[in-house]
Amino acid sequence: MQEWLLEFEQVHYTYLGAQQSALNGLTLRIPAHKRCALIGQNGCGKTTLFLLANGLYKPNKGSVHWQGKSLKYDRNSLMKLRQKVGLIFQDPEQQLVASTVEEDISYGLCNLGLPEVEIQQRVEQALVEFGLTELAQRPVHHLSLGQKKRVSIADVMVLRPELLLLDEPTAYLDKLHTRNLMATLKKIHAAGTTILMATHDLDLVYRWADWIFVMDKGRLVLEGKPQDVFTQRDILEELQLGVPLIYEMLFADGVAEEGPVLERLRQRILNLFRYF
Repeated sequence: MQEWLLEFEQVHYTYLGAQQSALNGLTLRIPAHKRCALIGQNGCGKTTLFLLANGLYKPNKGSVHWQGKSLKYDRNSLMKLRQKVGLIFQDPEQQLVASTVEEDISYGLCNLGLPEVEIQQRVEQALVEFGLTELAQRPVHHLSLGQKKRVSIADVMVLRPELLLLDEPTAYLDKLHTRNLMATLKKIHAAGTTILMATHDLDLVYRWADWIFVMDKGRLVLEGKPQDVFTQRDILEELQLGVPLIYEMLFADGVAEEGPVLERLRQRILNLFRYF
């Protein structure tokens, strides 16, 4: 039986002063232990979904459930939720709040009021896990974009969340930093954390994701495994999303033929495009 971590039930949300709803009756369920991707045009509601998932926003209508229970919006409940649901913003500058890397990683732990010994132990572990030991005393404003993204992930993962939300994590990163980031996410997922990533990179989605959500105008339009979602080419073209380049090369006519020769060719092409 499938286990759902986070569920949206007929969720509506409209920003103050906006004429159109950001989410318009969204119903979506995030499966546990999966690598999920969220795709859609700018303005489709991806970031709003993340902010509601983390309890930063509250639905105007409908409900959000964590492991089968409706979210509560009192301070203590939200603090517990944000330990379980970690959110990484597209721009790490929105997330980094302290002077040095070490201080920034410890910030969330200090807010929880954990013993100093445990805080130090967790911070040291995070510095090692995310390759930040040599940068521990570095001022955060001296870091490169790739380093800042690593610190922002460490900030969240030090809290040991069950679900990690990433809003356009590869935006503005070069190929090397993207490879390093995806290697980090691979380790995070292998350790048991469910991941939901919003991205415009369809080739990355095709290679990486176990499950895909497609949103448009604040609603869920499609969901499923990559090979199932990308066969819905007419719908994706109508949404001006298209299909991954790899998929285009393999199945130009939209039909996936069977056979060992085609499978070997498919794997060879995938390997050529793989960078993580």
